[in-house]
Amino acid sequence: MAHFAKLDANNIVIEVNVVDNDKLLDANNVEREEIGLAFLVQWSGGYTNWKQTSYNNKFRKNYAGIGFTYDAVRDAFIPPQTFPSWVLNETICKWEAPVPYPNDGKEYSWDEATTSWVEVG
Repeated sequence: MAHFAKLDANNIVIEVNVVDNDKLLDANNVEREEIGLAFLVQWSGGYTNWKQTSYNNKFRKNYAGIGFTYDAVRDAFIPPQTFPSWVLNETICKWEAPVPYPNDGKEYSWDEATTSWVEVG
């Protein structure tokens, strides 16, 4: 199964649809995104803002989810920013805390007011 994100005018994911792989096949039985896009345009009654996403993160960095942004420059789906202080990791296109998560086996939650990890429990 192939997955395609439907994007709004600001490239925000508004839904993700599953398309049978056979809808992406060219004359040589090779899957091609543009064939899937043509299928979706027809299926949706002419809606044209779609991008294929990979459930296994094989391309476009992350599997698209509702509320994610498609960044055309990075060719990546970026999740919503977790907290205002968190920074986008440009390599993996995910948000990271400005302080690493403690590696002591305990559970922590992020406290945005102090920009620190606070032990839970």
